Amino acid sequence: MKKLAFIICLALAPMFSVAQHVTPENDTTLKPVFKFDTEVINYGTIAREADGVRYFKFKNVGSAPLIIESVKGSCGCTVPTKPEEPIMPGKTGEIKVKYDTKRVGRFTKTVTIVSNATGQPKVLKIKGEVIKK
Repeated sequence: MKKLAFIICLALAPMFSVAQHVTPENDTTLKPVFKFDTEVINYGTIAREADGVRYFKFKNVGSAPLIIESVKGSCGCTVPTKPEEPIMPGKTGEIKVKYDTKRVGRFTKTVTIVSNATGQPKVLKIKGEVIKK
C-alpha cells in the first residue's frame, strides 16, 4: 500500500510543478532595468544663485517598458522631474534635478525613484558646494 501511495505521488508531482510557471511578476527577464550613466552628480564648487539644473541620464536595458511612478528629493531644496512617458526597452531617458543654489555651503542630497524596474527603490545622489559670488 505504501508503494502504491508513493507511485501516485510521483505521478502527480509534475502536475503541481506546472502551476509554478513563469509570469511577469516572478521573472526579472521580463522587467525593465535602469542603467545610469552615473548615480552621483557632483556639482563641484558653484556660485550662489547659479544654474542648479542637472540631468541623470539612463537607459532601459531590460525587456519591458520602464514606468517611473515618482521621484522625490530628500528636501525641498532638491526638485526632481521624471519623464511622463514609459521608456521602452533599449531607449534612453533622463531625470531632471534642480538644486536651490541660494543656500550657501556644502550639500549632499538624494533623489529616490519609484518605478516598475528591478531593484526598487533606486536612490541617486547629488553633492557639491555653493559659495558666495
